[in-house]
Amino acid sequence: MTNARIPLAGVIGAPIAHSRSPALHGHWLKRYEIQGFYVPIELAQENFEAGLRSLPLLGFRGVNITIPYKERVLTLADVITDRAALIGAANTITFRKDGRIQADNTDGYGFIANIRQNQPNWQPKTGTAVILGAGGAARAVISALLGEGVPEILVANRTRNRAEMLREHFGARVSVMDWSALPEALPKAAMLVNTTSLGMSGQPALSIPFERISPKSMVCDIVYAPLETNLLAQARKKGCTVVTGIGMLLHQAVPGFENWFRKRPEVDEALAAAVLEA
Repeated sequence: MTNARIPLAGVIGAPIAHSRSPALHGHWLKRYEIQGFYVPIELAQENFEAGLRSLPLLGFRGVNITIPYKERVLTLADVITDRAALIGAANTITFRKDGRIQADNTDGYGFIANIRQNQPNWQPKTGTAVILGAGGAARAVISALLGEGVPEILVANRTRNRAEMLREHFGARVSVMDWSALPEALPKAAMLVNTTSLGMSGQPALSIPFERISPKSMVCDIVYAPLETNLLAQARKKGCTVVTGIGMLLHQAVPGFENWFRKRPEVDEALAAAVLEA
């Protein structure tokens, strides 16, 4: 017999039934034989703050945060990590023993860890990165790439104003270009990253001049359903190195799991298979 509380964690969003996070963390809990639980929690907008603050009383050590609360949760946090502050959103919350709520953003960490695992010879300082999209995922990716030393980042978004906001936020190493300028930019890109939902199952296709992508480029897509997007398929035909999106999802979960369940988990093919089958 033991009086230790069973560790609890989860993911908060609205809606939340589609989340793969329970399958992801559930796989690790089973693998490491941890007597804990990770559960999906749907909270309406008007109940978000009260619901979040009640969780430590129930035994929760932390939660992941997803749409639509990743920005709002920063207003409730007592401690905000540098990377969450820089990105302007949080996806990982830890309820500290001193009662304070800590907010972190591990999306950029997950993006870089995915590249390092799949393309260990990647040299970030070799050239320009072209980013498609200007939403929350783009903010995380840009922040991470700047931290790795990428010398120049070009952002293309259908709505130019959103891209301009990223330039103002991140500074001189980030520039904005019109979507129509992609034919001129793609041949010079050392890296191309799609941070939009275009190409995802059920979403419109990503329409760019694939023939203009340089064979020397690394091409990444944060979409993982389907795992092999049309962007990645076209890039492979050109001879590019490619990185699929599932690894970003898996790696971004590592810091939270370690904080909550006191075990550093591994990201491998078995984990990816379990999440993709969920």
